[in-house]
Order: sequence, then structure tokens, then C-alpha cells
Amino acid sequence: MSSLRCLCGLLLILAGAGRVGAQQEAEEVYQAPEAFLAETFEGETPAPAVLWLTKPMRGQIRRIMGHEHEGMRVRYWARNGRTAWILDEIGKVQPITSGVVVSEGRIERLKVLIYRESHGWEVKHSFFTDRFRGAASEPDGGLDRSVDNIAGATLSVDALKRVAELALYLHAQVRPPEQP
Repeated sequence: MSSLRCLCGLLLILAGAGRVGAQQEAEEVYQAPEAFLAETFEGETPAPAVLWLTKPMRGQIRRIMGHEHEGMRVRYWARNGRTAWILDEIGKVQPITSGVVVSEGRIERLKVLIYRESHGWEVKHSFFTDRFRGAASEPDGGLDRSVDNIAGATLSVDALKRVAELALYLHAQVRPPEQP
């Protein structure tokens, strides 16, 4: 009977460990996309605009991201030459939702809004995201600066680099409507 109790105890411990792992992969909302936009546009979020993706644009997005973009369009918000983008990119297996603000062809701000992976969450901190501030695109692609990796967060870092490059590319494709 005691070996049955030991077995039951071991099963309970393993079941609990499985739940802990599941909790680590839970969605962490650091800032709601709506709040990011309100903060970016000082409480007066402009109406969303839509960028329809042409075949050449889709090819360039594939080059930047390393995979096809699933949608036919991308939504963005613009005012006074600035654009804001809410973009998802896979880290290891789950999407990371980021907000990126671009002004005059340079990243003004990049912020992790929602993180769903079990590892690599360090990318949410400003000590990391501030590395993108002022970044622009190189003429032949890529960012004009090196963004150092974080040990244990390589895939998340790579995902945010791709998002930054994508936001810069998309910004260059639109002529933001000027609004007072």
C-alpha cells in the first residue's frame, strides 16, 4: 500500500510540475495595444489606416521576416509624419506582440506589448528595447546598428530585430496623412 501512495504522490508532483510549465507559457500583457497607441498619440489616437500589400512588398516582407506574411494588408496609425505599428512575430513558438513608432525613417520607440513564450521575456525591458531607438534601415536591408543579444533570449531578440526592420520598411511604403 505504501508503494501505491508513493506512486500517487509522484504523479501529483509531476502533474503540478506540468501546470507550472503551462503557467510559464501564459500570455503576459505588459501594455494593451490600445494603451500603447493612446500613449504614443498623447490620448488622441488617430483612426487606423490600411496598407495594402502588393506582390513586390510581400516579397520584401518575406526577405525581412524569413517567412510569408499571412495577411493582405497591415493596419497602422499615423499623425504628423509618425507611424505606429502593432506587429506580431514568432519568438520560438509563440507570437510576440510589439508596438513600434517610426518617425522620419527612424525608430522612435519599440515596446513589447504581449509576450507569450516561456523564455526570453527579458526583451520586454527598456534596457533592451531602448537599443532600437534611432535605428534606421541600411540601403541594402537590415538595421543600421548592431543590437546585442541577451543570453537565453536569442530567438526573442531576433524576432524583435525583424519587427524593427519590418516597421521601418512599412513606414517607408506609406505617406502618413497629416492631421492636426
